[in-house]
Amino acid sequence: MPESAPTLVPHWIDGAEHPSASGRTAPVYDPALGLEAKRVVLADKDDVNAAVASAKAAFPAWSRLSLARRQAVLFTFRELLEARKGELAEIITAEHGKVLSDALGEITRGQEVVEFATGLAHHLKGEFSEQVSTDVDVYSTRHPLGVVGIISPFNFPAMVPAWFFPIAIAAGNTVVLKPSEKDPSAALWIAKLWKEAGLPDGVFTVLNGDKEAVDGLLEHPDVKAISFVGSTPIARYVYENGTANGKRVQALGGAKNHMLVLPDADLDLTADSAVNAGFGSAGERCMAISVVVAVEPVADDLIAKIVERIKTLRTGDGRRGCDMGPLVTREHRDKVASYIDVATADGATVVVDGREVKPDGDANGFWLGPTLIDRVPVTSPVYTDEIFGPVLAVVRVPSYEAGVDLINSSAFGNGTAVFTNDGGAARRFQKDIEVGMIGINVPIPVPVATFSFGGWKDSLFGDTKAHGAEGVRFYTQIKAITSRWLDPSHGGLNLGFPEN
Repeated sequence: MPESAPTLVPHWIDGAEHPSASGRTAPVYDPALGLEAKRVVLADKDDVNAAVASAKAAFPAWSRLSLARRQAVLFTFRELLEARKGELAEIITAEHGKVLSDALGEITRGQEVVEFATGLAHHLKGEFSEQVSTDVDVYSTRHPLGVVGIISPFNFPAMVPAWFFPIAIAAGNTVVLKPSEKDPSAALWIAKLWKEAGLPDGVFTVLNGDKEAVDGLLEHPDVKAISFVGSTPIARYVYENGTANGKRVQALGGAKNHMLVLPDADLDLTADSAVNAGFGSAGERCMAISVVVAVEPVADDLIAKIVERIKTLRTGDGRRGCDMGPLVTREHRDKVASYIDVATADGATVVVDGREVKPDGDANGFWLGPTLIDRVPVTSPVYTDEIFGPVLAVVRVPSYEAGVDLINSSAFGNGTAVFTNDGGAARRFQKDIEVGMIGINVPIPVPVATFSFGGWKDSLFGDTKAHGAEGVRFYTQIKAITSRWLDPSHGGLNLGFPEN
């Protein structure tokens, strides 16, 4: 009996599933089984044009809709998402591999931005100055941009798009989302939920694809802005090409996040945090802790505590209640695993080798267990590269100053953390360190939605971060209006209230 064709993940254009004009597709895997579960369509120029045209056509009516009616749609979407986020978590686990609890956590953090956006009417208020000159007032108003593009990565197929689209939509823009082709089904599910919430057709569009879709959005004259999250080389490419085409761009790049551990730190808390932040979501997150910078003499004791905790972790199918799931593809698993050999060749000590893990899952899954490497040379690719997997490196330093110098010398500046019980040292650290997001006894310092997310240096291209006040500024443009009205006593017609 012939095998049935795999499920095809389509675009979502003009409020409905939309087949691709290109005929090109790519595999979508279930990483815990190592099997191709679906195929996703890949856009060509005609698909890009259709997606943008639909979003452009929807913009006038949506942008002119009252804030109260826009807000009502946002509230309905929020309630639907809260009621059915378990469905979305299962989709994420099936295509990304992260465990269900991690997928639910991702959705909850994205929902924070939806909740922030329900109150966007407050953040869209302008300013007013009376009598700046004789009988002259000046005030400002905020307006949407038009069609905006979002290009999101595989590691957070719900949360990262949700950093952007709730604010963009609430501000009156229309959105074209290009999700990762590795796990596209979450975006399609979100699009259908928006329709159920009452969002007009064309306001939220999903364009599936690869580089051809990305370039199409970067070059299309009707796309006014691009939000991107991904690796640093691609972030730089998106920023340079988007701005060259006259677009507003925020491009969040890669990271190599450090955890500085001072001698007075609570080592049990620190070990818990290193394991959680290093191996959660199989290390496939830009805010993962990938380097523990241990100020001697704490390294040996801390490593022993981390090893104890690693031994308790279950790596396996995310639908089985495990602690850590597989990596997203076989190619990515093999690339991450190759760094273990690099570490050995560079003279580091492999304390725990994740290639030896016995997973609670199918033997064909893309498994790599938690990996701990000590005495990593700072010249090694294990230290310098964004590995994006469950590989935690330990670098030993003699002092606080040496640790800060090491962190500040990194090309990246996304997030970092310090673990200490010394308030003065923590306060000094937050001033000395050259990164965009800092945790004090908090390993993954992702700010809540009312603040903005983004790093410094090669971790952010453009001058505007995601969500919070900076997200509102990114998705709006300002008009300044200078107004003078003649006093009725000036003469001429008088339409004032009659005095008798």
